[in-house]
Amino acid sequence: MNELNGYDFEDLQPGMSARFAKTITEADILLFAGASGDINAVHINEEFAQTTPFKGRIAHGMLTASIISATIAGRLPGPGTVYLGQNLRFKAPVRPGDTVQAEVTIKELIHEKRRVVLSTVCTVGGQVVIEGDAIVMPTARSSRTSQRAASAVDNG
Repeated sequence: MNELNGYDFEDLQPGMSARFAKTITEADILLFAGASGDINAVHINEEFAQTTPFKGRIAHGMLTASIISATIAGRLPGPGTVYLGQNLRFKAPVRPGDTVQAEVTIKELIHEKRRVVLSTVCTVGGQVVIEGDAIVMPTARSSRTSQRAASAVDNG
């Protein structure tokens, strides 16, 4: 691990994985609606949501997907990682009170571009609710070493 408590690109290997879980609360849904501007009635109006195929309110898909982001930023590769892309397939709804477990697994390292391809999945009670892949750029020891060397020359 590096000084940020994350992994540098040089420390990563295919098959490494990490998990993070969060219970989605009423407050999370309302705050996400306010922050994103997504005030779809299926998320915030129980009476309306009862008339939908979901038969009740559901969390925003992107709120649920943000648990993947938290896993990447906080666990693997960890702090300093830059999110470059994500594809998502929404498989089942998440409801207020559900605990979402996200897991990310390294599928591939792209050395020439310092990129990591991650398999991502979110589950609730063992049921897959989201799956997909992400591409990220983690920190690298080689970048910090080059920056320190350049700084030493500049200050020399």
